[in-house]
Amino acid sequence: MAKTVAKIMGLVLLLVGVLGFTHVLDSLGAHLSPAHNLVHILSGVIALYFGFAGSLSGAKGFCIIFGLIYLLLGILGLAMGELHIGPLMLGKVDHGINLIVGTIFLAGGLFTKNP
Repeated sequence: MAKTVAKIMGLVLLLVGVLGFTHVLDSLGAHLSPAHNLVHILSGVIALYFGFAGSLSGAKGFCIIFGLIYLLLGILGLAMGELHIGPLMLGKVDHGINLIVGTIFLAGGLFTKNP
């Protein structure tokens, strides 16, 4: 399951990162700066690596760690409100998205049986 989650979410993150530069997603309420778009693209590329070329145990570990990071960002965001981390600005929509992405990645890792 981890490899499938990494493939699908990797494609989604890559697509969001690329579309963020076109401002197509601005109407959804997310704060997509160029730095934020690059984070999505890099995250997507790493996820795609683990989904297509990485081992099952590597994909599982990646999904768990990545899921925890995104969940932590979402929880901190909800607790602290709008966050400014360097050039990244995260608002309520971003926090909700981070919680969803984190949950999907974490579930993908936790529900993958050990190889």
